[in-house]
Amino acid sequence: MGRPSRETIYARFEAAIEELQRFGGLPRPGEAQQIWDDIWHLEAHNSTAIEGNTLVLREVEALLEQRRAVGAKDLKEYMEVLGYGEAARWVYGQAVEPSGWATGRLVTITEVRQIHHEAMVKVWEIAPHPEATADESPGKFRRHDIQPFGNGMRPPSWTDVEPQISDWVRDVISFGKAMRGGTSAAVEVPVRLAELHCGFERIHPFIDGNGRAGRLVLNLILVRLGYPPAIIFKRDRNRYLDALDRADNGDPGALAELIARSVIDNLHRFVVPNIAGPARLVPLKSLATKDLSYEALRQAARRGKLDAELASDGTWRSSRRAVEAYKKNRFKRASRP
Repeated sequence: MGRPSRETIYARFEAAIEELQRFGGLPRPGEAQQIWDDIWHLEAHNSTAIEGNTLVLREVEALLEQRRAVGAKDLKEYMEVLGYGEAARWVYGQAVEPSGWATGRLVTITEVRQIHHEAMVKVWEIAPHPEATADESPGKFRRHDIQPFGNGMRPPSWTDVEPQISDWVRDVISFGKAMRGGTSAAVEVPVRLAELHCGFERIHPFIDGNGRAGRLVLNLILVRLGYPPAIIFKRDRNRYLDALDRADNGDPGALAELIARSVIDNLHRFVVPNIAGPARLVPLKSLATKDLSYEALRQAARRGKLDAELASDGTWRSSRRAVEAYKKNRFKRASRP
């Protein structure tokens, strides 16, 4: 079975969101803290690792949960993760109290600046950007021009940052209104998210920390739409940067697919298994564990050993109850007649 097409990924994205809505929507952090904590650890680890942070996942977990520095890394790296973690916590909280979204605004300029401040202020105290002026501290837009990047992306002059970020926020608000009004086609949602994310990175509104801030702002948009956050894994760094480059050159498809896959994976990995009842059919990937991999479950389904259904989009679906029955009986010999 080959790699699914981009259109198939978009269809699965739409189906996953519809399924989440049938389950009552994204659970609140207070109701499902473990779900959000797992996403929190992975996002803080991977998003900072994309920028060069070397803390491993267990060190990130200890730092965020216990405020305990495990290992012997540079203080700057711990502060990067702590700052990012606090900014992400604020973003996740908007799934509970969407103050801006309540009036139809997915994002405001004040929130963009707040996210950057939260993410960068801790590391800035010990390792500020060497070229930054007092007017370019965390949460303040840059007052330096930035050279074009190696891949060709050209950030605007610093004098154009504020008008361009204002236009960008208006684009996000228009997208939000279309979503609320039901006029945005589901297939277009990942594409619009990719265009918006690329647009933010192209503006590069801050002197430092634009990648982290951009991914956090993307997740603010997602949680206010009722979707789980997206996690760009460090192993996909090159794919992500290449996709940003392609989006900057008018082809957002690869970035849209990366975002859609991440949202689907987070739904299937963290959210759906915890909110679906034991008899509810859910994607097979949602039921995989360390002891019983997705591939093992898929093989069991194909052989008829696991009660499961093959959906029209090529994905297998089963239930927690069926998997428990399979686990209980999988090593039993068939009785002889």
